[in-house]
This record gives sequence, structure tokens and C-alpha cells, in this order.
Amino acid sequence: MSEKAEKNSKSLVYIISLIVLMVILAVVSFLYFNTNTKYKELSVEKEQMRVQLKNELDSLVVEHNRIKSEYGRLSDSLTFKDSLILANATEITELLNYKWEYFQVKKKLDRLRDVAQVYVRQLDSLYTVNDELKEENVRIRENYRSEKVKNTELTEEKQNLEKKFTEAAVLRANNIVATGIKERGSKQIETDKASRTDQVRICFTIGQNTLVDFGRKAVYLRISRPDKVVLAVDKTDEYSFLYQGQRLQYSIKHDFDYKGQALDCCVYWKKGESDQSAMVGRYNVTLYYENEVIGESYFDLR
Repeated sequence: MSEKAEKNSKSLVYIISLIVLMVILAVVSFLYFNTNTKYKELSVEKEQMRVQLKNELDSLVVEHNRIKSEYGRLSDSLTFKDSLILANATEITELLNYKWEYFQVKKKLDRLRDVAQVYVRQLDSLYTVNDELKEENVRIRENYRSEKVKNTELTEEKQNLEKKFTEAAVLRANNIVATGIKERGSKQIETDKASRTDQVRICFTIGQNTLVDFGRKAVYLRISRPDKVVLAVDKTDEYSFLYQGQRLQYSIKHDFDYKGQALDCCVYWKKGESDQSAMVGRYNVTLYYENEVIGESYFDLR
């Protein structure tokens, strides 16, 4: 092959290579711009879907709060379901605000919508039951009034039973009188002066109640000073008692034998510091039997 032919051949190869390269660049450019355009379109579409899902979620939460407010106190009985709905709404909001996947959020939103519908159905059921109970209550009251008019004897018997029930197994302390006492030899002189008070005397009457079991009983007395401090020998359990699940310190424990009849009692609290005057002001006295406050009184020292 001549030198001229060889040069022509090389030129042809160069031209062909250049054309192929240009074609490749054109194809790559087309694919890049096409892909970029589709990516932007997908991003816009995804944002639109996000906004749509967010609007659906907001509408669901607004409707849920409206229904909860409309049913008022009835919704208090479904507090757990309400908390579950709000917790799921918060979770979906967080997913939408960060990296999220459409079908995952859509699935959670559909599930939340189902829960909210169950919540509404349960409220409707409660509302219906409540209405039925109200109607039933009205009917019962009307029947009761009718029976009350027709059956005077039964009404009187019912009242007597209610009265006995109220009195049953309950001790009461009456005529509670508390006063300061000045000791003078073997004599006890009543006083209302704090500087002269050596003891506090508390007298009371345990009321008659034949429905209470006879036997040994214990009444606990608590005397609180004007500064609300309870007078007690010390703070140990030895000088305490249980009242409705709480351990309280007592000032005086009085044991007595109860036989169902009225019983007069007097107890004394002796001042611990003989050379220190009692506090000026009002002292409160409370009497306890088992888990009941059976009497209260007060006295003043000046």
C-alpha cells in the first residue's frame, strides 16, 4: 500500500471514530437530561404525594379531636384508644418530615384511619348505652314513685332498713369536752390559760349501738397543737395506729369494754415539759375507731 493510501485510511478511521464518539456523547447527554427531567418530575410528584398524605393525616386528627370534644366525658372511657391514635399520628408525621416511603406511610395512614373508625363506633355504642341507661333510669324512678304511692308500708320498711344499715357496726363519740387542767396537790382545776395548763382532759360518751359486736374496743385520740403538730409520746410504731391504710401517731389510746350501751369516758394527756408553758391557741381533738373518725372537738388556751 502506498504512503498516500495509508494516510487516507488513517484519516477515514479517525473520522469514523470521531463520528462514533459524537454519537455516544449525544446518546449519553440525551439519557442524562431525560433521567434528570424524570427525577425532577418524580421529586415533584413525591412532594405532592407527601403533601396529600399530610393533609389526609391533619384532617383525620382534626376530625378525631372534634368527635372527642363532641362526645365529652364519654370519650374519657376510651383514653387508651385515644392515646394510640395520637401516637400513631405523631409517628406518621415524623415519617413525612424525614426520609419516607409512600406505601409504608399510606399503609400506616390506612391502619390509623381504621383505628379511628373503630374509636367512633365504640363512642357511638357508649352513647347508645348511656341513652338506654338514662331511659331505664327514668323508668325505674317512675316505677319507684308509683310503688311508693301504692305501698306505704313497704316504703316505711325500706326507710327503717336504711336507717339500721346506717347505724350498723358504727361507734360514735358524743358530748366531747376537752379542757386544760391545772394540778394543785390532789385537786384538778379547769383552766384556759396556757401557762397554767399541766394536763388536757378529754371526756366523751361512746354512743349506744346494739348492732356493734360486744367486747374490748380501742379508741385513738389525736390532739394537734395550734401549729398542727400532733402531741405524741414519740414517733415510733408503738404509739401509732392504721387509719385507711396510713399509719398515724396517736396522743392517747383508750381501751374499754363495750356492751352496746352508752359509755362515759375521760382520758388525760399529761404535758411532757413540766417547766414549759403550753402553746397559746386552738387545739383540735379527733377520735378514731377502726377506719372511722367517730368524733371531733377543740379547746382554746390563751
